[in-house]
Amino acid sequence: MSEVPEGVALAPPTRGAPRPTATMTLTRDGPQGVEVLLGLRSTTMRAFPNYWAFPGGGVSSVDRAAVEALPQLEGLHAASLACILREMSEELGLTPTAEGVVGVPEDARKAIVEDKRQWLPLVQAGRFPVETSGMKILSHRITPPFGPVQFDNAFLHLHLGDWETVPAIDLEPQTEFMEVMWAPPAKILQRWMNHEIKVAPPVVTLLMELERTLDRCNRDMRAAADDIAQRLPGRRAILFAHGVEVVPIKTATLPPADHTNCYLVGDPEGEFVLVDPALRMREDMEALATAVERHQGNLKAVVFTHSHGDHLADMSLLREAFEVPVWGSAYTAKSVPCDRILADGDMLQLGRQRWEVLMTPGHHPGHVCLFSEAGLVAGDMLAGIGTILIPPHTGDMGEYIEQLERLKGLQPHLVFPSHGPVVAMPQRLISHYIQHRTARHARVLQAVREGHTGLNTIAEHAYADSPDAHPALAVDQTLSHLLAHQRTGNVTEKNGHWSESIEVKP
Repeated sequence: MSEVPEGVALAPPTRGAPRPTATMTLTRDGPQGVEVLLGLRSTTMRAFPNYWAFPGGGVSSVDRAAVEALPQLEGLHAASLACILREMSEELGLTPTAEGVVGVPEDARKAIVEDKRQWLPLVQAGRFPVETSGMKILSHRITPPFGPVQFDNAFLHLHLGDWETVPAIDLEPQTEFMEVMWAPPAKILQRWMNHEIKVAPPVVTLLMELERTLDRCNRDMRAAADDIAQRLPGRRAILFAHGVEVVPIKTATLPPADHTNCYLVGDPEGEFVLVDPALRMREDMEALATAVERHQGNLKAVVFTHSHGDHLADMSLLREAFEVPVWGSAYTAKSVPCDRILADGDMLQLGRQRWEVLMTPGHHPGHVCLFSEAGLVAGDMLAGIGTILIPPHTGDMGEYIEQLERLKGLQPHLVFPSHGPVVAMPQRLISHYIQHRTARHARVLQAVREGHTGLNTIAEHAYADSPDAHPALAVDQTLSHLLAHQRTGNVTEKNGHWSESIEVKP
């Protein structure tokens, strides 16, 4: 994103209380030791599409009604227990008993998938049991402030015993998971570290905690679960990928975002850099300093992707926390002293990881991205929430679209944006950006060809398909499109009036 254009007033984002959710960590004793169940989330899911994650979902009115109706659901986490029992019956076709788990009758499961309100009447009718005695709360975490909605998630656990007693999981008729796998935590983490699979960030850190605790408890899963449940460890790090940790920093950016993602990029046990530590408040400085101290490697430099105000730091506050070189593009160096000028194609050797510098102007001159096997640190080329503005006088709409095409060709594993959560399916998002901007570019030109000459009128016609667009931002972005068309010779401007060029370049 960019700074809000001068004179444009946007309401700050508002957040209510975090929405309660629950997930279930199911484990079993496999042939080679403890195994964990993960499901591959469908590409149509809004949260973590194409990611491996625990079963679970949001606590609903159905679950709260179940707490009132079922005596076995009691205590502080009763609604979370009801939620996860319902979700297990739907997503996995399983329900706990005192001896383990059994399958939910096929017709009952189908009814729940079609209408989750059917779960409680089916339980009350005795169609399948409800047992909570073996469940434990391992952790409670509130999701980071990446978006307008936050979730308060209860991580529950249930150990199912010997793998040969666990029923096979039938994914029909549910649509949330495309496949499931049982695997040792260490194996899952190794595949994640190799960028072979995408695992939801909270799952990664809980698997790490589980693996550490299993080592202390002689690989005894029940003892490890008791240990974790007593400690209730909270979130320490937000790991978007192996070698990419994020610390959200409060900034005055474009709503609905109100944070800029600062990234610790590089070898978790070697050299790393801080990307866009946009510190303006001491509490954020202290949170970032804690993350750096916790890191097992050595901080090598600070990197700024570009010089918009929601990416640069209060340098006195930054220097107080980190006495390291600053790297940026030649254009960024006009705003903040840089010890190293980054250029397109530079290779940053950060321990055992190599990150390539990409110069991607368009949103802003001298904009920098970083690229590796882990994915793309995208700055303001892409966003996980909201939109990207192209400032009319410092940006270049045509160049921006060309750079998007370049990024698409790289086929990044993941995209780590400056605003919003990690982008799990980069090709889909980049293609959407290209199609959206190209179509708008054509609509602006068509409005001029139809004889509209004033900026406001051109914007009105160019954005006729987007009635919810902020009027001032629509005008601002229309001007960016017009200036790009002017650079390529498609339109001319005189005394505030725009017209099609007599000789239009192909």
